[in-house]
Amino acid sequence: MRHMIEAENLSRDYGNVVAVNSVSLSVVEGELFGLLGPNGSGKTTMIRMLTGQVRPTSGSARVMGVDVTKDPVEVRRLVGIIPEQETPPSFLTAEEYLHFVARIRNLDSIEERCDRWFDLLEFRDKRDVLCKDLSRGTRQKLMFAQAFLHEPPLALIDEPLINLDPIMQRTVKDFLRRYVREGGTIFFSTHILEIAEEICDRVGIIHNGRLLHTGRLDEITASGGRSLEDFFLELVRGGAGA
Repeated sequence: MRHMIEAENLSRDYGNVVAVNSVSLSVVEGELFGLLGPNGSGKTTMIRMLTGQVRPTSGSARVMGVDVTKDPVEVRRLVGIIPEQETPPSFLTAEEYLHFVARIRNLDSIEERCDRWFDLLEFRDKRDVLCKDLSRGTRQKLMFAQAFLHEPPLALIDEPLINLDPIMQRTVKDFLRRYVREGGTIFFSTHILEIAEEICDRVGIIHNGRLLHTGRLDEITASGGRSLEDFFLELVRGGAGA
């Protein structure tokens, strides 16, 4: 089975602060992998390194076979990325931004692609609104649309459901499940365990920059009848599960 993400001893320091400490993990094609951890545990830094936005202090990573340090531009061309903060250009409308992304990626059928996302995420009525005037939830929808506009084989998503209402959260979760069933691969980070428990195939638990555990979700929850929350808290608090 093809490895979509391979990280080996990946680390990132910011001065005296170690954000990610020697993390090794892999994600295979057709997998929905969740990186779970408290706020400040290193999740966002991990995604930034895997997408070539931040250079590792040490270690290496390959995404879809591409070295993230040697060719970060190619990594970003291949994958879909949703950053932690929604940051569409303030001077463009929602539709203009999606058209801009589509043209940069040399996509065809631009109107059709954009219409699909306006309809799926229910923000067609906001297509002519400047990004700076959109609500945080609508900006999140827009960033979700731009990440999947080119139908990437792999998407890396930082906190995918942040700012979305419960109805739209269900829409997004259903889409992610369908995307993976159809052969796509998802790597996402979250501190909300219920999301991971609903949709993940496999999870990694990170705390203070260290990867404490990776494993299949069904194996974790089958072990001793405990929930993902129980297992997570045992690890993070240094209990017997560690």
